[in-house]
Amino acid sequence: MRAAGRLLSGGLGAAALLGALPGIAAAADGTAIDTGDTAWMLISTALVMVMLPGLALFYGGLVRRKNVLSTIMHSFFGLALVSVVWVLVGFSLAFGTDVNGWGIIGGLDFVGFMNVGLDPSPTYGPTIPFVLFAAFQLMFAAITPALITGAFAERKRFAAFVLFTILWSVLVYSPIAHWVWSVDGWLFKLGALDFAGGTVVHASSGISALIVALLIGKRVVNGEGLEPHDIPMTVLGAGLLWFGWFGFNAGSALAANGLAANALLVTNTAAAAATITWVLASYVHKRKVSVVGAACGAVAGLVAITPASGFVTAGGALVIGLAVGIICYSATLLRERLRIDDALDVFAVHGVGGTFGAIATGVFATTAINSLGRGLIDGNPQQVVTQVVAVGATIAYAIVATFVIIKVVDAILGIRVNAADEEMGLDKSVHGEVAYQV
Repeated sequence: MRAAGRLLSGGLGAAALLGALPGIAAAADGTAIDTGDTAWMLISTALVMVMLPGLALFYGGLVRRKNVLSTIMHSFFGLALVSVVWVLVGFSLAFGTDVNGWGIIGGLDFVGFMNVGLDPSPTYGPTIPFVLFAAFQLMFAAITPALITGAFAERKRFAAFVLFTILWSVLVYSPIAHWVWSVDGWLFKLGALDFAGGTVVHASSGISALIVALLIGKRVVNGEGLEPHDIPMTVLGAGLLWFGWFGFNAGSALAANGLAANALLVTNTAAAAATITWVLASYVHKRKVSVVGAACGAVAGLVAITPASGFVTAGGALVIGLAVGIICYSATLLRERLRIDDALDVFAVHGVGGTFGAIATGVFATTAINSLGRGLIDGNPQQVVTQVVAVGATIAYAIVATFVIIKVVDAILGIRVNAADEEMGLDKSVHGEVAYQV
């Protein structure tokens, strides 16, 4: 009996020790949940969420002080708004079973997060709970329309912003996400490569921002300058974006593995390279070393590497970053020459940077990093063509859909505040608050 007791207690102790070690846990249906992968994806989801306050500070510092609260509110409230929309219907439209088999839009499988459970999905993160995949994707859905807000900063009605965000999230973001990231999507089946959102997030939001800026018109100036009111705030926001982007890109591996590690490295490499080239380009042009330019360059590099982060080497990321810093800086100069009041250069950074990054993915993707990514340097020039098709389809759809949405919102609510409120500043006229007492 005494021997049997020692054997039993020893067995229980060993079981407890094994249970305390990180590793594999069985889900209800017998599929394997990896605790390391799950922990990494929980962290990545939180990192992407941090990008929303980062964006709020980045944009908030770039506007005039009378509009800083309004600008920050767009990102903060947008997170809350899209979080609800995503649970109700957005996730289902993006990742639900395809309607009619055309690869255009998902069905209603997951409305209200119905059938989004704790067990893994063999398709979307086979080692993490499906609900965690959905939560990770939620943060992508939240930041994408928030990017657009930089184009209409300082002049859009808050109610119009709310309705626009809901409609754009459902009618633009979710369908494009379905095209590219759903296994049923037509661009996914075509072979388009977009690891973390060059087309889905940046090209779509960037071109939509341009349409919004053109339709809403220029800001009222009345002798005021349009210089950033708080550059340290902008740099802090850029730093938080850079930090959160590690979850954005490396988290898109959906596992704590070598692909995630490479994505983190190339994300940092491209951001660093673009920061340098943007500052150099600005210095050559204006003979000043711009701090705002450094922040914008970093974001441009982060944007461009996003679709490529799971497919390219550090060398490829270096080339992408060096090139995009110059390309996006040049795009800002073109925007100024055309006198388009895209207030915070969303199109120049996200639209142009995302488009360039998506196409560059077709050039630099290599099977040395990801067996699914074989680009021009690996002897597959067809991948560049596929990337151009994906970008073209995304831009064309976003232009038409955004135009229609803005016209509908304008007809229902009016999209722009009146001249008196705009001159007073949206912080006081819309929100009844001021950011600074002195």
